Parts: sequence; structure tokens; C-alpha cells
Amino acid sequence: MIPLDVAPAGLDGLAIELAGERVLALAHRALWWPAGRTVFVADVHLGKAESFRALGVPVPRGPTEATLARLGGLVDACGAARLVVLGDLLHAREAQREATIGPLRAWRAARPALECVLVRGNHDGRAGDPPAELGIVAVDAGHRLGPFALCHEPDDDAPSDARGYRLAGHVHPAVRLAGRGGDSLRLPCFRVGAAQAVLPAFGDFTGSARAEAPAHERVLAIAGDRVLELPRRGVRAQ
Repeated sequence: MIPLDVAPAGLDGLAIELAGERVLALAHRALWWPAGRTVFVADVHLGKAESFRALGVPVPRGPTEATLARLGGLVDACGAARLVVLGDLLHAREAQREATIGPLRAWRAARPALECVLVRGNHDGRAGDPPAELGIVAVDAGHRLGPFALCHEPDDDAPSDARGYRLAGHVHPAVRLAGRGGDSLRLPCFRVGAAQAVLPAFGDFTGSARAEAPAHERVLAIAGDRVLELPRRGVRAQ
């Protein structure tokens, strides 16, 4: 058992070991690496609502601010020195407008000492890198940080070797729990294997997509404010 004292005060999660490092899979849909004082998140998708409104879809305002508030509370509670976004910080080109960049600028100004790293994902390719004034360093997939290879898209065939233990997102993993009488419940989850871990989507306006987890992977489901490891029997990835 890995001691649970790696958990920041007030945050719940499940302690696991990745690449010889103690980390915490948090119910906040993030991974906390205490030794590196680093919070990892994936698929933030800031500006998604604004992008939909630009297309004439009448979605409500507010997801950008709500997502940033959760993210700020998380890094502050952890006392993090570094935030790594494993792809898709911005949703689309429309996210470069002031409606999204303004709140992000204010968020950054409140945390000037926080190192921010963005691993470019498929949506970042369309949106473009964040403005340089925000001090968010954009890197390509495969960037190394300690024992970890920072990626956006998972590679289920990736070997465990000197290239590093992969951390990824992209597929917004969730699991469907089936009960009697046809009842079911879908929960966001972490997928944890020998060579990579896939994080759930962090953003408030993201949803999830079907993505079958390999049979050898552990599935850590987020149920409210708890993270629970599920048995493979009776669990279907969605």
C-alpha cells in the first residue's frame, strides 16, 4: 500500500505508483505528483462554449470561468509549482478571443510563479498556442518530465522503455457500471497500465467518448469526491 499522506489537505484521491513515483489520482480529474510538485490535467477545452455560440448554437455562458475556478482551486490546494496540461487547453480558434483569453489572463496573473506547460493536442493545433504574454510554454508530444513522457493521444501499444512512462488524455475515458434491471451509470475514470496512464477530461463542457480500455489496464473511477479502483468484471469502458 502507498501511504495516503501524499494527498493535499482537503483533496480526495487514490494513491498509486507510476514509473516508481508516488502519485495521487484525484477526484478533481487530475493527477498530483508530490515529488515534482506538479499537477497534471488533460482536455480542458477552454472556449468550447464560445466556439459553439460563434456557430449560432445557443449554449449557456460560464464554462470557461467555472473550469478555471476549479483548476485554480486545485493547484492552490496542492501548493503546486507546476501545471501540465496534456493537450487541448483551448478548444478552437474562437477561444483566442477576449471572452476566453481575458479570464485566462486573470487566472495567470493570480498565479505568476506557477510554471505552466501545455502539450499540444489536436485541438491546440487548430486553436494555436496561447498568447505568449500568458507564460504558458507549449511543447510537442513526447516531452520528458522526470520519468514521464508527456503526450496527448494514448498509444495502447507503447512499450515500457527508456522513452518514459506516458501520460495522456484525448479520449475522455469513462466507464459504464451496469446494474440489475438495465440500470447503468457512467463515470469519468483514469486508465492505468504498465506503460501509460490516460487521464479523464478536466473541462466542464467536454463529455466523454467511447474508448475501450485494454484488459490489462486498471480502471480508477471517479464517484463524486472519491476515486475507486473497479474490478474488470462487469465494467465496460465508454
